[in-house]
Amino acid sequence: QVRLVESGGGLVQAGDSLKLSCVASGRTFSTYVMGWFRQPPGKEREFVTTIVWSGGRTYYADSVKGRFTISRDNVKNTVYLQMNSLKPEDTAVYYCAAGYNMCSGYGCYLRQSYGAWGQGTQVTVSS
Repeated sequence: QVRLVESGGGLVQAGDSLKLSCVASGRTFSTYVMGWFRQPPGKEREFVTTIVWSGGRTYYADSVKGRFTISRDNVKNTVYLQMNSLKPEDTAVYYCAAGYNMCSGYGCYLRQSYGAWGQGTQVTVSS
């Protein structure tokens, strides 16, 4: 099992930047992808972005393309989410997730492709 711990959330103004971190521990060698989901107030949890641990291929939701960047540090077992040009609609609890099975394309967008989740970190963007 992989344990995930997020950090870096907070309250920012529209147009600001924020960087989230997620540290993985445990059976990290079994991880195929690591990604970020978010759950806005009163809404379902939705896919944001993911990165294939070996090779670095990335996928992004259309709503964050060009503004958010996912990256990883294999040595530190850490995945980052750099969020620029934040908007009020980016307000949500952000969750880090790890998937153990190979996925590609749309398959990597699905919650069921991920077997481990962090506790979440709140991001609030004021207008």
